[in-house]
Amino acid sequence: MGYIQPSNPQQNVYIERFNRTVRYDWLAHHLFGTLEELQEFVTQWLWVYHHERPNMATHRSSIWPRLHDLYF
Repeated sequence: MGYIQPSNPQQNVYIERFNRTVRYDWLAHHLFGTLEELQEFVTQWLWVYHHERPNMATHRSSIWPRLHDLYF
């Protein structure tokens, strides 16, 4: 199995997108004093990302209410 070259978005799309998000959305706007502060911020950000953030595939609504309607 070959290795993926670092910083090569053509080979590593998901990781490079995540790295860009961390670099520009988190680190450029926040100064974390401890790892615990960083962990709390990341946990809150992931929850918002998965539950509240508009999703273009669902016509700007969050995916979770639609999943809830489908399965519950």
